[in-house]
Amino acid sequence: MLGVASVAGGEDDYRVDMASETSTLDRRLGMTVPLPGPLHSHKEWLHELADVGYTDIWSAESDSADGFTPLALAAAWEPRLRLGTAIIPAYTRAPACMAQSVASMADAAPGRFCIGIGSSSNVIVERWNGVPFEQPYRKVRDMVRFLKESLEGEKVSREFDTFSVNGFRLGVRPEHTPPIFVAALREQMLRLAGKESDGAIINWLGADDVPQVASIVHDAAGGESREIVARIFVCPSDNTQVVREAAKFAIAAYMNVPVYAKFQEWLGRGPELEGMWAAWSGGDRKAALAAISDDVVDALIVHGTPDQCREQIGRYLDNGVTTAALALLPLDKELDQREAMRALAGA
Repeated sequence: MLGVASVAGGEDDYRVDMASETSTLDRRLGMTVPLPGPLHSHKEWLHELADVGYTDIWSAESDSADGFTPLALAAAWEPRLRLGTAIIPAYTRAPACMAQSVASMADAAPGRFCIGIGSSSNVIVERWNGVPFEQPYRKVRDMVRFLKESLEGEKVSREFDTFSVNGFRLGVRPEHTPPIFVAALREQMLRLAGKESDGAIINWLGADDVPQVASIVHDAAGGESREIVARIFVCPSDNTQVVREAAKFAIAAYMNVPVYAKFQEWLGRGPELEGMWAAWSGGDRKAALAAISDDVVDALIVHGTPDQCREQIGRYLDNGVTTAALALLPLDKELDQREAMRALAGA
């Protein structure tokens, strides 16, 4: 059963009093990294994150910093933060290299590192890295299984469906085996997260979509606890029209990637996005943006005053998210990201 858990500092702590038959996990508040500025300048930012009540930082890996270096710096600089990847693509590191990276981070931050892996997208995997984006479910499943075996310290010689490993043994044995999370959008990957990993990483969904997603993870877990990490896109600004118009560019960029388009259809948002998809496929970008309704923006992007944003983030937690990994979007050019970071924590 879940009791009352605080995941932020100050008088406006997120305090969630929920009953759950499937989890005994505390609620946590994380921030997406890297933060603004060069990596070497982030030490004070990280101290302040912990000071104001953030429990976690979560890195990503697409076209900016790699997923491990910001966490390695944080491991040395700020011992109060849990460190996670959300996510590392299963395709872009060979199995042995992936295991070495995971074990090294777990060794650098014993008991504080979580590895989140996923299929990523055809854009990142195939267009940018030249790796065929094939059999994503099997690729992620195989990588999860391989990491579990290799982190146990045994020699791995096995033919997986999507790769083979012949005689690999990790030379790094971390004191604590890191939890493995799976980035999941639809049913098959959500079941994989529940059945074979320690939790699911979800994104680009509204607070009201969380029960549909979380229930599949918990059902697949068969009563065992599973963490639900949600990357939540946030812009704490009450300049509503500016934020909505800028958010439409981000939504169009993501929702025309096949994996995200199918996810929105599965969530039931297909009818609201049909006009955007039709205009985009026809090459009319302006019409595509115009076809995105304010309702879609408001569902997928948390915005408003800091108080309003904290209330909306609380709804994600109420609906089944255990870790809210905030991703600040500077949709309002007047936004001070450091002040936003403080305000969202209630400091």
